[in-house]
Amino acid sequence: MNTSERSQQMRFAAHMSWANTTNRSARTEAARRASHHTRFLDKAREMHPDASEQQIAEVAESLRKAHYSALALKSVAARRAKSAAAKEKKRAEAQQQLAQYRPGAAAA
Repeated sequence: MNTSERSQQMRFAAHMSWANTTNRSARTEAARRASHHTRFLDKAREMHPDASEQQIAEVAESLRKAHYSALALKSVAARRAKSAAAKEKKRAEAQQQLAQYRPGAAAA
């Protein structure tokens, strides 16, 4: 089996697995909890060592939301830069094409 066939087989298996999952949120809950949650709790405890567990949980939730908001801002900036670069490239190509039709331009 080549890599393309293997990739297709794995993609099929993943889709079938998700098709058999009725509660997607419950299936991924443990991973979501484990991934960043402890990091935000640790940071909240470091920032507020005398806070109650409820306060720590609230601070951790705010830190999590701030983290994802920062990622969203970076994503917007990256998409904007990519779009601007594509527009500049297109403009440069158009100018290059027009240059060949200007009087005195060398024939290609």
